[in-house]
Amino acid sequence: MTASFQLIDVFGQEPFTGNPLAVVTSDYALDAAEMQQITRWLNLSETTFLLPPTNKQADYRVRIFTLERELPFAGHPTLGTCHAWLTAGGMPRTSDIVVQECGAGLVALRRDGDTLAFAAPPTVRAGEVDEATLTEVAGVLGVDRSAIVDAQWVDNGPGWVAVMLASADDVLALKPARSHGKRIDIGVVGFYPPGASVAYEVRAIFSDKFGGLIEDPVTGSLNASLAQWLLASGQVHAPYTAAQGTALGRKGRIGVERDGEGQVWISGNTRTLASGTIAV
Repeated sequence: MTASFQLIDVFGQEPFTGNPLAVVTSDYALDAAEMQQITRWLNLSETTFLLPPTNKQADYRVRIFTLERELPFAGHPTLGTCHAWLTAGGMPRTSDIVVQECGAGLVALRRDGDTLAFAAPPTVRAGEVDEATLTEVAGVLGVDRSAIVDAQWVDNGPGWVAVMLASADDVLALKPARSHGKRIDIGVVGFYPPGASVAYEVRAIFSDKFGGLIEDPVTGSLNASLAQWLLASGQVHAPYTAAQGTALGRKGRIGVERDGEGQVWISGNTRTLASGTIAV
């Protein structure tokens, strides 16, 4: 038996400069173990599996897998899966809104040409970060504790702790540790000077199951919760664009808007760069 797949570049300013995603669609009912095995074989940071919705309000359902586990929500898989569903001929129930069903519930998406935007979900943990955690984060990042000028828990599924450095240059100069003794998910942000084409630089450092530390090229979930924090604290004003992936040679660009009801929307380019079939 075979399944169809698309390889999609998400958030890239140009082709091959964003975060890749594999989206698999199969007529055969794959179980979680099979989905995890396919994900590990493809060896991308995330692979998603398109399924019929179980909620009548949803247009489709998605299951999102990393190399080690299933996630209830993730940003670049949300945009990439929506793109794949639309490319395959999906027709939303409402012309201007697509509704995705995932482990975190229903997520609304808007489309505008090659750009898709998702409604940032609420955080499950926010607020101040304790001093012990900040000292731990500073050690992972290879900086003195005093280099962290602000911090916030910005956990919206992936357990992000966000720290702010004095500038985007400081963020780009980081040389994080290659491993850490326990699981940690760190988002780092630093502002560019006023008048720059992007507001700030983002880096995302997280643990794999072996204790190694990985840097993600462009991270939708982190950018969503960072935007919620920075907008609520008045440190930035929407609409604006953020950058991520620069340290990895990528050109990730993340659009941030806030509508009249206060909902934050995270947008980016989505492009299918390869497609075909795989055996399942």
